[in-house]
Amino acid sequence: MTYPAPHRLARDTRNRVIAGVCSGIARRYGISTGALRLAFVISCVLPGPQFVAYLVLWVLMPRDDRF
Repeated sequence: MTYPAPHRLARDTRNRVIAGVCSGIARRYGISTGALRLAFVISCVLPGPQFVAYLVLWVLMPRDDRF
């Protein structure tokens, strides 16, 4: 049995709100984009480097320009 190749980890430029980081991660791991965005926003009220991690991913993740 063959499985389709998973999407590579890249910022989704078609389905983005700010930079496409959350939608790129959600597409790569096959989870709901809305759920991941909600989890990120909720996690921002907790102590930790969530916002800094988002900025780092924004810079390091390549753009998905295939579409």
